[in-house]
Amino acid sequence: MTQLKLPLGWLQVQLGDVVPYGKTQKCELSDVTDDTWVLELEDVEKECSRIISRKTANERPFKSTKNRFERGNVLYGKLRPYLNKVVVADTDGVCTTEIIPLDSEPFVINRYLFHWLKSRDFLNYVNEVSYGVNMPRLGTKDGVAAPFVLAPLAEQKVIADKLDTLLAQVENTKARLERIPKILKRFRQSVLAAAVSGRLTEEWRELRADNRTLEEVFKQLETLRQIAIEEENQRTGKKSKYKAVDIDTSDAPAKLPESWSWIPVEALATKVTDGVHKKPNYISSGVPFITVKNLTKGNGISFSETNFISDTDHEEFCKRTNPEKGDILISKDGTLGVVRQIRTDKIFSIFVSVALVKPADRKMSDYLEIAFQSPVVQGQMIGVGTGLQHIHLTDLRKDLIPVPPLGEQTEIVRQVDQLFAHADRIEQQVNKALARVNNLTQSILAKAFRGELTKQWRKDNPELISGENSAEALLERVKAERAASQQPKRRKRKA
Repeated sequence: MTQLKLPLGWLQVQLGDVVPYGKTQKCELSDVTDDTWVLELEDVEKECSRIISRKTANERPFKSTKNRFERGNVLYGKLRPYLNKVVVADTDGVCTTEIIPLDSEPFVINRYLFHWLKSRDFLNYVNEVSYGVNMPRLGTKDGVAAPFVLAPLAEQKVIADKLDTLLAQVENTKARLERIPKILKRFRQSVLAAAVSGRLTEEWRELRADNRTLEEVFKQLETLRQIAIEEENQRTGKKSKYKAVDIDTSDAPAKLPESWSWIPVEALATKVTDGVHKKPNYISSGVPFITVKNLTKGNGISFSETNFISDTDHEEFCKRTNPEKGDILISKDGTLGVVRQIRTDKIFSIFVSVALVKPADRKMSDYLEIAFQSPVVQGQMIGVGTGLQHIHLTDLRKDLIPVPPLGEQTEIVRQVDQLFAHADRIEQQVNKALARVNNLTQSILAKAFRGELTKQWRKDNPELISGENSAEALLERVKAERAASQQPKRRKRKA
């Protein structure tokens, strides 16, 4: 056990010296009523010690053994990954046997114990000694031998009061910071909605009118699609014929500015397809094989934790789909509607869970990425299936995209990038602040259990930490009481 530097009069002991760790009271089913609180590990939010779910025996009936606890007990989760889940009970109840109720009073204030169990010194010890392969836990023997800092009883109360106040302020600050990413998420959605409705560029549009007709836009797209079909035939050796797309906007989701048009995805793209429909043979290195998980990490396409396929398989798969820079990838199985534009020249293949939209006009790629992410287009990507949800390619091809003139698309991309960059900067600052707040909690706990928070108090109250009020005398009283409780009762002699 690492020796800690403590104030004069404090003691470093083992937890079991002053706390009855592991000594639990099993509940009898006859003692449980419908409104008895039944606590499970998942009911406690990790690290912040908040009860996030509270269920009664009526809502959570049970037949397995439970531990009883009383109001004021410290409830400690001994099973990883819940080792730093610890709360003080605000009422009586029962809990899973993986939660150890602790009552250290009158010699150790329970709130003082509660804060110690969250300290880095204790957590480091637990991480070192916890055992078990799948679900490591703190055994009773190791729990009894855990380090504990014993301060005089009066000082324990002062420390507990100070920590309650300081850490509550830290938690309030943390809670406010944690709300900001959610606010920023709503902000980004609002920006996307404004971008594809014309509201974002309303003033810009009034100064720069585009006189192109809808027919001219469609004609240009058709020309680009015809060229792309011919190039695809040359690449694959096929003889596919160009098919004109029927434009039906009768079910348009909303009204657009006069110079805008609702255009189906298939009219904007030379190809709307998905990846290979069979699981390939993976090899240790080769061509990266992208699945949905590679679209959901970060903002771009993640090439970490990627499986690889051979060049031969990649060439075969590319006959169906050949991802290129400027193409749009959309997750279509399981996690639906994650949109990523390919911004790399890196060669890779995709799985069936990923759809590929190949824009007819590559100058539209940046705008299309925004449009596909917008609420009005995401709302059209409705998954089907009873279990794992899927987006059918036939439905994706019919989804309508709000399309402004090309010059306005460029302005929309510029403004969205600018607003998103501002949101990203705020989010980075929030994440840094959260990291500092998290470190602040452990810093305050460390100061508390080194005696730094009560340094002046000790100078002002020497009589409360010395003599019969010292930690040493307190420990002796604990030992005396335990010895008295363990003495066998004398049997009365029969007359």
